[in-house]
Amino acid sequence: MHQPPLPLSQDLVLIGGGHTHALVLRKWLMKPLPGARVTLINPGPTAPYSGMLPGFVAGHYTRDQLDIDLVRLATAANARLVIGSATGIDLASGLIHIDTGPPIGFDVAAVDVGITSDMPSLPGFAEHAVPAKPLGPFAARWDAFRNEDGPASVAIIGGGVAGAELSMAMAHALRQRNRPATIHVIDASKALSALPAKSAGALRDAMKAQGVVIHENVGITQIDGHDIHLDDGRTITAAFITGAAGARPYPWLAETGLDTHDGFLTVNDRLQTSDPRLFAVGDCAHMAHDPRPKAGVYAVRQAPVLHNNLIASLSGGPLKRYAPQKDYLKLISLGEKSALGDRFGLTFTGPWVWTWKDRIDRTFMDQFETLPKMARPPLPYPRAKGLREALGPKPLCGGCGAKVGRNALSNALATLAPPQRADITPLPGDDAALLTTGGTKQVFTTDHLRSFWGDPAVMARIATHHALGDIWAMGAEPQAATLSVTLPRLSETLAERTLTEILNTVEAVLRDTGADLVGGHSTIGDELTIGLALTGLCDHEPITLAGAQDGAALILTKPIGTGVIMAAAMSGQARGADVAGALDAMQQGQRSASFILRRCAQAMTDLTGFGLAGHTQNLCHASGLAASLTLDAIPLLAGARDLSDSGAHSSLYANNRAGFSNIPETPQSRLLFDPQTGGGLLAAVPKDDAKAVVQELQQAGYSDAAIIGHLHSGTPGQVSIA
Repeated sequence: MHQPPLPLSQDLVLIGGGHTHALVLRKWLMKPLPGARVTLINPGPTAPYSGMLPGFVAGHYTRDQLDIDLVRLATAANARLVIGSATGIDLASGLIHIDTGPPIGFDVAAVDVGITSDMPSLPGFAEHAVPAKPLGPFAARWDAFRNEDGPASVAIIGGGVAGAELSMAMAHALRQRNRPATIHVIDASKALSALPAKSAGALRDAMKAQGVVIHENVGITQIDGHDIHLDDGRTITAAFITGAAGARPYPWLAETGLDTHDGFLTVNDRLQTSDPRLFAVGDCAHMAHDPRPKAGVYAVRQAPVLHNNLIASLSGGPLKRYAPQKDYLKLISLGEKSALGDRFGLTFTGPWVWTWKDRIDRTFMDQFETLPKMARPPLPYPRAKGLREALGPKPLCGGCGAKVGRNALSNALATLAPPQRADITPLPGDDAALLTTGGTKQVFTTDHLRSFWGDPAVMARIATHHALGDIWAMGAEPQAATLSVTLPRLSETLAERTLTEILNTVEAVLRDTGADLVGGHSTIGDELTIGLALTGLCDHEPITLAGAQDGAALILTKPIGTGVIMAAAMSGQARGADVAGALDAMQQGQRSASFILRRCAQAMTDLTGFGLAGHTQNLCHASGLAASLTLDAIPLLAGARDLSDSGAHSSLYANNRAGFSNIPETPQSRLLFDPQTGGGLLAAVPKDDAKAVVQELQQAGYSDAAIIGHLHSGTPGQVSIA
C-alpha cells in the first residue's frame, strides 16, 4: 500500500547563511527530522567563506571558490531558501520579518547573520567607503576596483588582523596587475595590539615589506569623497576606502526584545537566547557563559551542538552544552602565498604555512561541493508495460516544465465542441477566450504551476505574473482573479502560515496591476501547486496570435532559459547565482512591456511551456506565415547556455523538440525548445518601428529586450534559423 508523505508540523527557520548554519544544513541532509520544515533566510544565493577572503582579495581564489552555494545546499537538504534579509523578529506572533516578502513564521529559529564593519557614526563613511563585512558586497566592490587600470590608492580603517590581512592581499593583487599602489592602514590605537608581541612584530614587518603604510594612534574626523581627514590635521587620499575596524552587530538584533550585550544576542551554554525558541551562533552571538573574541573557528565548532539542540527543541529531546576552546590556531595570510601561524605563544611563517591554511580552507569548502545525493528507488517488478517510458529518464520538472506535451494537449482539445453561447469568442491558438457582456469586452484565462522552488511567496509571485501573461499579451487590463492552491500535508498551524504567505503575495502583485483577488479554492495534496483564473478588460479588439504581417519583426522582452536552469537546480548542477537570476526574471511583471507593445503589435503571445520555437510556430500558424529566428540575437539567462552545453534540459524538452527536424541540434538551438515559466512577451511589430520599440522597452527596465527574427511568407508555421 502506498505510504502518503508525512505531514510537516514544525517550522525551523535558520536566519543567515553563516558557517554554522551551512554545516547544520549539511548535517540535516544526511539525517532530516521527520515532520520538520526547514527554511534558510539569506540576502543572496551564496554565502562567502571568511577564511578565504584574503586569498580572494589577493587573487589566489575566484569568487566562485570563495562562496558557499546555498541554493545547491538547501536543495540537497530539502530546505526552502528565502532570498532576503531579516529585518526583525516579532516574538509575540512568532514571525520573522524580511525585506523581500511576507513575514515567515517559526517554532524554533537560529540566528547566524554575522557582523558588519559599517561605521554609521563616522561622517561620510556610508557615502564614500565600503565595510569589509558583510563580505558579499565588499568582494564585489573590490573585484571591480582591482580590475581597473592605472595607479591605485587604498585606505583600510582598522589595524587589527583583518586590516593587516586585507592590506597585504590588496598590495599583492595590485602588484600582480602592474598597478603602482599606495596602501594605508589607519587605527585609532596601536595596530595589532590583540596579538602577542612576536606575532604582531612579524606582521608589521611583512606589511612594511609590501609597502603598506601604518598610521596608528590617530582618529578620523570625516571622509569627504576620496579624502580621509585625520584628527591630527593630516589628510589621506584613497580611491578605495574600506572599514575593518572591529565587529558591529546589525541594529535590528537589539530591537527584537531579546537580551543583548553591546548589541550582540546573549546566549547561554546551550546557545539559546533569552527566548528558548531562538538560538544564536557565530559572530552575532555573545557567549555570556564563556566570552570569546569574534572568530570563525568558534562558529564551525558550534555547528554539531546547534544541530543537536535544534532537533532536540523540535522533538522534545535534551539539549547539549557548548564549551569553547581556550585558544585556537590563527593562520594569517601575508598577501603572497605565505602565511603566519600563531598558537600557544608560538609564531611561525612561510609558504608552508600558506599551504597548510589553503588545505584547511579547501577541505572546509569541499564538503559543500560534494553533497550526497539520494539515489532514485528501483522500479518494482513485475510492472505494467510502458511504465519506464511514462516515467521518463529524469524527474518531472515544475512550473511550465510539467505541462502536458503539445500533441497530447492538442488532440484532447480537438475533442471539445465549439462554444454554444454567442457571447463567447474562442481565440484560435490562444489559451483564453473573449467574453462580451453588454458591449464590454472581457478576456478570460487561467494558468496553474507545479512548484519548483521552496519559498511559497516566490512561487506565488511567479505563478501570478505567469498567469497575467495572457492578459498582458492581449493588451487587456487585469480585473479580477480567483486563486487555486494545493498545499502539501501540513499541520493546521503550518498550513495557515503557508497559505497566508501565498495570499498576501498574490494580492500584492494583483493590486499593483489594478486587479483584485476575489476568492478561490484550497485543497491538500502531495505537493504545492498554485493557479489563478483571471479576467481582464479590453477597450479595443484584443491582440491575438493572428494578424501578423509579412515582414514584421519579432521582439522578445525577456531572456530565455528558465526551464534548463530550474531543471539543473533540481539535480544540483546549476550555480546558485544563475538560479537566483532565473527567479528574478520569472518575477518581473510585464505590465509596462504590454503598454509599450500594444500600441503597435500586430500579434502577440506570452512565452510559456512550449518554448520559443513552439510559441513562434503558434503565432505563425495563426497568421499564415513562416518565421526566421536569429539565434545569436536571442537573449539568454546567465548560465543557460553552459547548462545546455552540458546536456541539461527540462523533462518537457523532448516533447517541445518534436516536429522541428529542420533546426540543427546545438547547445544554443536546444534552448529554443526550453519551456519557459513567467517568460517574456513575443510580439510581431512593423519592421520600421522595431528598433524604437526595443529601445523603449530597455528604458522601461526590460534590459534584455531584443529583435530576434522576422516573419515572412512561406509554409504557415515553419520556423527556421536564419
